[in-house]
Amino acid sequence: MVTLFAVFLLTLLVLTAIAVVQTKNLFVAVMLMGIFSLLMATVFFILDAADVALTEAAVGAGISTMLFLATLALTGEHEKPSKKGPWISGLVVAITSLILIDATFEQPYLGDPMAPVQQHVAPWYLEMTPELMDFPNVVTAVLASFRGYDTLGEVFVVLTACIGVLFILSAGPGAPNPKSPRIPTAPSVGLRHHLIPRVVGKLLIPFIVLFGLYVQFHGEYSPGGGFQAGAIIAAGMILYALLEGEKQALKVLPQSVLIGMVVGGAMLYGMVGVVGMLMGGNFLDYSVLSSNPVSGQQIGILIIEIGVGLAVCGALLAIFHAFAARRSVG
Repeated sequence: MVTLFAVFLLTLLVLTAIAVVQTKNLFVAVMLMGIFSLLMATVFFILDAADVALTEAAVGAGISTMLFLATLALTGEHEKPSKKGPWISGLVVAITSLILIDATFEQPYLGDPMAPVQQHVAPWYLEMTPELMDFPNVVTAVLASFRGYDTLGEVFVVLTACIGVLFILSAGPGAPNPKSPRIPTAPSVGLRHHLIPRVVGKLLIPFIVLFGLYVQFHGEYSPGGGFQAGAIIAAGMILYALLEGEKQALKVLPQSVLIGMVVGGAMLYGMVGVVGMLMGGNFLDYSVLSSNPVSGQQIGILIIEIGVGLAVCGALLAIFHAFAARRSVG
C-alpha cells in the first residue's frame, strides 16, 4: 500500500514538474512549485525523514513561495519568449537524466540492511547517541554534534547568502532611498482591510510561532531543530507582515534586530566552540561544558541550535523585507 502511494506521489511530482516547465504564467509556476514542495515533504515523511520533511514544507512551500511572489512583484507575471532554440537545454536535461538513471542502478535498495551505510556509519550513530547525548533523535545528534563542523559552515553560508542578497537588493534601480519618503502601497498596508484573511491569520500566527518554539526546544526528542524552527517562525512573521503591513511588522522586529539575529546566531554557534577550547577541549567539543559529559553535550547542542534558529529566522525575514522595501518605493 505504501509503495502504491509512493508511486502515485512520484507520478504527481513528474506531472507538476512538467506543468511548471510548460506554463508561461509565472504566478502559476510559483503556485505549482509550492505544490511540488508539499508533495516532496509528503515523500520525505513516507521515507521516515521527518526532519527533512519539516524543512521542505516550511522553506520550500512556505518561505520560497513568498519570496518568489515578492520577486514577481518586481518583474512581471508572464515569461518573455526566448529567441534561442530549446534544443540545447533539452539536450542538457536528457543527458543529465540518463546519467542520474544510470547512477540509480548502482545504489542499494531502500532499506537494504546490507547497504554500506547500514554496516558502518548508521549503527555507530545509533549505538553512541544514547550513550553520549542521552536523547533519542539521532538526526539532531549527527547534525549538531557528530557533524558540528559541517553545520557551522552551513550557518555561515546562510549568513553570507543573506549579506549577498541584501547587497543586491539595496543597489540598482528601485532600491530604497533612505532620504525619500516611502509610498504606502499594498505591501506596506497589508491585508488589514480584508476581514477573513486577517481574522484567520491572527488565529494562526500564535500557533505557528508556538509550534516553531516547540520544534526549536524539542528537537532532541522529536523531529525538528534550529533550522526548521527558524523557518517556521519566519513564516509566521511573514504572514503577520502580509496581514498588517510591512511597516507594522518592522516595528515588531526592526531590520537592525534581524541583522543582529543573523550575525549573533552565527557568532553564538562559533563561540560555543571557542569556549570549549578555553575549557580544555576541542573546538565544538561540548562534553567539557559541564562536569558531566552527557550534560555538556546537551547544553552545547541546545545553545548552538538556538544560534541556528536565530540565524535562519533573521536571514529569511531580512530578505523578505528587502524585497518588500524595493516594491514599496519602485
